[in-house]
Parts: sequence; structure tokens; C-alpha cells
Amino acid sequence: MSWLEDRSVAVITGAAVGDALGGATEGWTPEQIEERHGGRVRGIVGPWYPNWRDARPIAPYHKGDGHITDDTLMTRALVEVYAKRRAHLDAYAMAEDLVPLMIGEPRWIPELESTALLLQRVFLAEKWIVARLHYGHVDPREAGVGNVVNCGAAMYAAPVGLVNAGDPRAAYAEAIDLTGAHQSSYGREAAGVFAAMVAASVAPGATLDDVVTAALDVAHDGTAAALRAVVDALDGWPTAPQSDEEERKLARLVREVVAPYDSVGPEYRQMSMDARRPSRTKSIEELPVALGLLLGHRGDFRGAVLAAVNYGRDADSIAVMAGAVAAGLGGSGVVPTDWLDEIETASKMDVRETGRLMADAAGDILRADRERALARLTSLDAVGAGEPA
Repeated sequence: MSWLEDRSVAVITGAAVGDALGGATEGWTPEQIEERHGGRVRGIVGPWYPNWRDARPIAPYHKGDGHITDDTLMTRALVEVYAKRRAHLDAYAMAEDLVPLMIGEPRWIPELESTALLLQRVFLAEKWIVARLHYGHVDPREAGVGNVVNCGAAMYAAPVGLVNAGDPRAAYAEAIDLTGAHQSSYGREAAGVFAAMVAASVAPGATLDDVVTAALDVAHDGTAAALRAVVDALDGWPTAPQSDEEERKLARLVREVVAPYDSVGPEYRQMSMDARRPSRTKSIEELPVALGLLLGHRGDFRGAVLAAVNYGRDADSIAVMAGAVAAGLGGSGVVPTDWLDEIETASKMDVRETGRLMADAAGDILRADRERALARLTSLDAVGAGEPA
């Protein structure tokens, strides 16, 4: 495979693996996870409740057993939009192409174990896209205003990083434009920063330090403060955890550092009164936590993803972000084949093919970028020459 194809497959599959593993532990505390599974989760596990069809609070979703969630389903839809347009996207692309996929093309939904519309799987913060753009005819650039502020836009922003490979600032700008149709405030900001991190991770020769630099370079407000706090807290962290207790220590440290910026509050299922409201001082929890776990595990894919799975709370989206960046740095070879094979079978989805489709579209987009850059360079040279009009 070419570098771009390898990294595209890596990011897409790495995110999907994190999503499927984390879906089984989403919403719970680390202590509850260990009690339920007899210790730390070390791979694909079954649903939290055996009677998942009618058990609350997560019915009717069959989480676990290698099933991807809405994170990967939305990522796949965005990849399809890129494959159709073969160009950079903006908020209008969300209205004109992504929304029709959500409401007009039935597809297999693993957690529902049936064919359904993507709209019927996503939560209210993502249904907002359809309500505002399709039914409300709101200006796409402003449609995200008023929505629940959460990680919904960030969870599927990895493709934006791939079409801007090696250019974190461009990835940030495109994700901010695109997700203006979905989110506002620190939810939109997280999408931009995550896209920038992915763009940095897939540059040839990139290191985790390059990802950190990119994140801090583009981030603003509470998101920037949360990321900086995590980086500072992990500075001097001795080695990747070597025992379960060291894993627990890392998770406690990251949670302690991120908590002041997280509006959800200490009880994930009983949110604070100011949860998920726009703010200049807050950050979504998932992005800085993912970065903290990546730093704690030195960018190791398996270690960072399992740390996210056992962290609980919004475990699937944390693992998506950690998995995408770790795979972007390490390539497709770091994504465990046994996990990926089982997930593809259980979810009835060829995740690798999604990565190849992404690479094909990104290749066209990046070639067009190169041509524009060369033309711009010629123009700058002419302007700089100072020749008379």
C-alpha cells in the first residue's frame, strides 16, 4: 500500500476498533467495569446486560460483542461524502450530502441488529443536524448553534484529518467549517482540534510530540486549557503502565486533571446542571482524556485504546480518538488483526474497505491541493517580483 492508503486504513480501522471495544463499557465507572467483567477489560466483551433488548438505561442497543456504534457509522457516512465530492467539505456539504445519507439510505445498524436509517441510530445531538438542515432550512454555517454541546461532531472528524494529511491547521479550519452545521462552542472546537491531531499523526515521520504540538497550536479557550493541563500533568510520566494498578493510577490522574474543564460532572449518568451548554472555559472530556491516555502509553495503540475502554464514561468516543491518532502514528500494522476481523464480522461492515475508499478520495483531494499550491506559488513569485503593471 502507499503511505496514504496505509495511514487511511489505519486511522479508520483504529477508530472503529476503539469504538467497538468502548461501546461495551460506555457510561460506567472504572470500578463498575471491573466488577462487571471480573477485572479490567482486555479485548472484545459482551453487552453489559444479557437481556440487552429491554434493559435500561441502554436498551434497545446491542453494545459489545464487536459491534460498532454511531461513531463509526457517522465516520463511514462522511467518508462517502468525500468519495462523492472528491473535494474539501464545508457546512453546505453537510446539508447537501451528509443529511440525505442519514435520512435516505438504509444500512445495517449493528446495535439494532437490523437495517435502518442512520437517523434512527444516532442520538438527539446528531438528529439535530437533520432537524435543522432538512426541516428547518437553517443556514448550514449556523445550524449547530443551540445544539447540545458534546463530542458528537468530533467523534467522526478523523476523515477531515486524512484529506489534510500533514497540514493540521488546514484540517482544523475545514473541520470547524464543516461541523458548524452540527455543533457550536467547545463541541465544534474539539472537532477541529481532533482533525488537526489526525492530520499531524499521518505525516511521514510524525511523532506523538508532533501531535501534541499541533493540538496546542490550533486549540482555543477551555479546550486549549484542558489539553495543556493534560500535557503538563503527564510531563515526566515515567513509563507506560506495567500493571493494572499503574493503569488505574493513570486513569485517576487524567480524570482529576480533566474534571475542572468537563461540564458533564462527576456522575456521567446524572449530569451537572450546566452540562453541555456553550462555554468559553469548558472542554468536552473525550479529547483531552484521549490525549492523556496516549501520552501515558507513549502512543501505543493497544495500551491507549484499552485504557480508554476501562476509563468508562464516554469510553467509545475516547477510544475512537485515541485509536485514530495511535494508528495514524503507527500505521495499519498496529491495529490488532484479531480484534478487527471479529469486529468486521460482528458488525457486517468491511472497515478496511472504508479506509481504502477514504484513501482514494483523499488522494484526489491532495493532488488537487498540490496543483493549487504550485499555482499559488507562481502567483506569489510574480507578485513578489514587483514588476510594473
